[in-house]
Amino acid sequence: MADLDRSRNLWPQIADDLRRRLGAGEWAPGERFPGTVALAAEYGVAQATTQKALVALREEGLLRLEVGQGSFVV
Repeated sequence: MADLDRSRNLWPQIADDLRRRLGAGEWAPGERFPGTVALAAEYGVAQATTQKALVALREEGLLRLEVGQGSFVV
């Protein structure tokens, strides 16, 4: 788990950590990405915070959303 600076917005920090982990190959292309509940538990934050981070990664084209299935690595 990343060491988050709680004096700043958390979702950009989480997005940065997830980008780093994606770049390191922690998840392979096509693999299902952890959901907001799992990530919230991992980072110790609210689900809304991890949702914002996932939206940012989807907007960057790193993840794709399949409705009813979750997010997958591009």
